[in-house]
Amino acid sequence: MKIKLNSIFVDDQSKALKFYTEVLGFVQKHDIPVGEFRWLTVVSPDGPDNLELVLEPNANPAARTFQESLLEQGIPLTAFEVDDIHGEYERLKRLGVVFTREPITAGPVTVAIFSDTCGNLIQLYQPTAAP
Repeated sequence: MKIKLNSIFVDDQSKALKFYTEVLGFVQKHDIPVGEFRWLTVVSPDGPDNLELVLEPNANPAARTFQESLLEQGIPLTAFEVDDIHGEYERLKRLGVVFTREPITAGPVTVAIFSDTCGNLIQLYQPTAAP
């Protein structure tokens, strides 16, 4: 058993693709029309090419309710690991990304949280160097 796909709900697939590729730096893998929506995936340029993030429309009322509830509570939908959280924080801030939490050390990691402009909060984390 392997993890190959991980879905996140987005309120606009085109806007999400632009943000996840042009701002975060992911690479588009698939863009296949499926009715009024698309099978739209991105991959990390620094990770395996077969581990995909699906930018899934939140058209299902249950998905939209779930997404809105997490956002309202300030809970990140998912997390991405980075090698240099302070550098990534500064880079994304320069690109206009809105952070709800600046980098802060929390036990074995340093975390920061930002809005993906598509209805989600996303957490960045960097494992703390071992003493």
